[in-house]
Formats: sequence, structure tokens, C-alpha cells
Amino acid sequence: QVQLVESGGGLVQAGGSLRLSCAASGSIVSTGAMGWYRQAPGKQRELVARIFRSGGTAYADSVRGRFTISRDNAKNTVYLQMNSLKPEDTAVYYCNVNLLGSGTNYWGQGTQVTVSS
Repeated sequence: QVQLVESGGGLVQAGGSLRLSCAASGSIVSTGAMGWYRQAPGKQRELVARIFRSGGTAYADSVRGRFTISRDNAKNTVYLQMNSLKPEDTAVYYCNVNLLGSGTNYWGQGTQVTVSS
């Protein structure tokens, strides 16, 4: 069994910053790709950023240049530094972790990010 614990969400004014963290624990041999997704009310869940074990990254066009994803493989933790936040970034943010070997995907419980104008 694997658990993902997210933290760092909250309320911030436009132009502000937040840092999200997601720590994976349990029956983990090694983590593969780790990522952050978000879902705003009435919209589909979308990829925000993804980071591979090698360190390679991918970003949604809407956040490129403002958000930075990083990871600590020793701690099985993924981070999302969000700068220059906009009201349209308001959503529930979910982390996603893929385990090497089994290929199983796990999701965090979600953390609310609200950006006021």
C-alpha cells in the first residue's frame, strides 16, 4: 500500500506564491514519473507539470515560466513552486506518482489553491 500526503495549499492574492509538497510512503521500491494535476470547478482534471526520475520536466503552457516542479528521490517527495499566481490558477491540485516496476499510479487526496484578484 502506498500513501500520498499533500501539503501547502491555501489562499493567496494574485501575484503571490505557494509551494506544494507531496510525500509518498509505504511499499515503495522506487518512484518513476511524479506530477501535479489540477481540477477547477466544472472543468476536467488537467496536467500542470511532470518530472521524470531523470529530472526531465514537462509543463502545461499556462504555467510554464511561473511554476517549477522538483523532486527529492531519497524522500520520495515532489514539489511544485508556484509564482506569479493568477485567479485562473484556482483549483484543487492533485499529485500523481508512478511506481517503477509495477507501473501503478497513485493519487493524492488533493489540496485547494485559491487565488484572489
